[in-house]
Amino acid sequence: QVQLVESGGGLVQAGGSLRLSCAASGRPFSRYAMGWFRQAPGKEREFVAAISWGGGSANYADSVKGRFLISRDNAKNTVYLQMNSLTAEDTAVYYCAAGPRQSYSGVGYDYWGQGTQVTVSS
Repeated sequence: QVQLVESGGGLVQAGGSLRLSCAASGRPFSRYAMGWFRQAPGKEREFVAAISWGGGSANYADSVKGRFLISRDNAKNTVYLQMNSLTAEDTAVYYCAAGPRQSYSGVGYDYWGQGTQVTVSS
């Protein structure tokens, strides 16, 4: 089992930045690829970003490419999502997830956090 706890969400003005963190415990963190997903009210969960177990490979949704950066620190068992140039469309609950490989699909991940709310005011 892997336990994931997100933090860093909050209220920010449009154009601002936030950094989300996801702390992992349980099985060795470095064995897992990590992903970030988000779900806005009334919408389906969508892929945001993912990073390989070693951090050497990352991919992003087109909607966040160039604005968001995913990174990880295996020594701290933590994955991060730096979010810049935020817009109201980024408002959502953000979830981190752990799985055997990078995937755009949520079904590719075995473990999920509880989520952290990000609200961007326009």
